[in-house]
Amino acid sequence: MYDLENNTTYHLPVLRIEAVEALISDPNGIYVDATMGGAGHTQTILQALGPRGVLYSFDRDPDAIANVPKDDRCVFIASNFRHISQWMAYYGVAHVDGILADLGVSSHHFDTADRGFSFRYEEALPDMRMNNRSGVTAADILNTYSEEALADLFYYYGELRDARKIASLLVGKSTDVRSYKTLSEVINRIEPTLPANAQQRRKKLSQLFQALRIEVNDELGALRTLLSSSERLLAPEGRIVILTYHSLEDRIVKDWGKGKDNTEDVLHSVYGLSKNPIEALTRKPILPSEEEIRVNSRARSAKMRVYKVS
Repeated sequence: MYDLENNTTYHLPVLRIEAVEALISDPNGIYVDATMGGAGHTQTILQALGPRGVLYSFDRDPDAIANVPKDDRCVFIASNFRHISQWMAYYGVAHVDGILADLGVSSHHFDTADRGFSFRYEEALPDMRMNNRSGVTAADILNTYSEEALADLFYYYGELRDARKIASLLVGKSTDVRSYKTLSEVINRIEPTLPANAQQRRKKLSQLFQALRIEVNDELGALRTLLSSSERLLAPEGRIVILTYHSLEDRIVKDWGKGKDNTEDVLHSVYGLSKNPIEALTRKPILPSEEEIRVNSRARSAKMRVYKVS
């Protein structure tokens, strides 16, 4: 049965029990929650750890600080998980026994109007920064990127076939001055490309907003860095559990697991054959149950993959 214990209004952690069971091999080991958010996974990991276990929890969103568990075994790091290697070195940690990364955007972000993540709040500023105290906003991108750059962004990150038409509408004529200040201005400008069907309209806007969010936060670059760093950080037999929510993330994780994107030196057997140090522990992704999806509809697109380093 789907267990709601430890969930908060900040975010419902997806596959909470399954992820932690896959992660923990030694209750007194060292672990990393790369995306603390509402601390649902963090709290469950702490419950599974022994008295000598240690958990480092990352989150770059200043709002997440309020969710840090009051537990001496938990060390909170207010930073992007892409810097995991540097922070582990800072704390003198050479290897960890497991890393958990839930790549989904928290409900807190979608449901807080002034964060600008959701097109439900049309009068909100196009922001979309995970850390809203630094970096470029979605408005900066919409107001400064060239038509070609916007088209590439919507095509590759949003997988929108009419990306060039959308970009052309957003840029307008060469004499136009772009100054998008609300989400409604963006939506109204691309209205000719939006389907009349409400469901299809929501899907297309979701793809557009996904593209902007990925660019604002360099989400795919951060993921690649985390995966690469995990090869050095994970102890032998150490595990990494990754929850993805769209095909772009999932493809990167799958390719990494197959050795296609490994940036480490390639290992070779005595016969000169290349050897991938990453072993998949899940032949197919683990999906949320129908009961969990009923309770938390945002879990519907989640896929969990588990790997270990040999």
